[in-house]
Amino acid sequence: MSEESPTDARAESVPGTPVDETPTPGTSKDATSPSQKPENPLANILINVLVPVVVLNFLSKEHRLGPLWAMIVAVSLPIGYGIWFGWTRRKWNFFSVLGIVSIGLTGGLGLAGANALWFALKEALIPLIFGLVILGSHWTGKPLIDMFLLNPDLLDLPRIQKAVEERGNEVEYRSLRLKGTLLLTGSMFLSSVMNFFLAMYFLRGKEDDPVAYNEAIGKLTGAGFLVIAVPLLVIMVITLLYLLKRIRTLSGLSQDEIFLPR
Repeated sequence: MSEESPTDARAESVPGTPVDETPTPGTSKDATSPSQKPENPLANILINVLVPVVVLNFLSKEHRLGPLWAMIVAVSLPIGYGIWFGWTRRKWNFFSVLGIVSIGLTGGLGLAGANALWFALKEALIPLIFGLVILGSHWTGKPLIDMFLLNPDLLDLPRIQKAVEERGNEVEYRSLRLKGTLLLTGSMFLSSVMNFFLAMYFLRGKEDDPVAYNEAIGKLTGAGFLVIAVPLLVIMVITLLYLLKRIRTLSGLSQDEIFLPR
């Protein structure tokens, strides 16, 4: 008898391909080890946004840490947290690595006092890469919409697929998944454009003053969270609600039936 859990089998199967086994109640919950508990969103925001903003805005003055050490501290915290989080989870992916690289580039460009245009291009490039990877993944065995929206640890994708096929709605279901991918990709492209202009707004003309440059990066980090991250989160929630509504229609399953038993 194989020891492989239904959760593992579901994770390894190609999304959209039905499997014979139905996960047993509590499987997903029980298979989760303490090290795999969901990340605390408040800790994420605190370390990756709030602390760097405070450090750059209030400790960059020469009589405090100064611009050099303020930038080093502000960048080291999120990089250290990202590495620690990946190491303790024993799970690295393209997006987590790219996020750490992005923070490293922020520190490198900040310490070098790079021209605002270069910094803006870096800010625009990261979400652009995210969007392209998400879009390209649709035609692979593991579309990233399953990571961000249709998570197989929450939704009973094999059951949904089987129900959709029984009702003859396979074409509409595939079209729905593509539409979700396009909406997610579009939100990343929108973030890319907004990041570019926000960086130019805050950093232009500050390159010759290290303290003002640091403070501008701090303001950019805070404003980016409020002006870009929060609206994108709202877009993702709306997209998810739309996908769930259409899945219920195409599959004939209830709200409770499309989710895995808890």
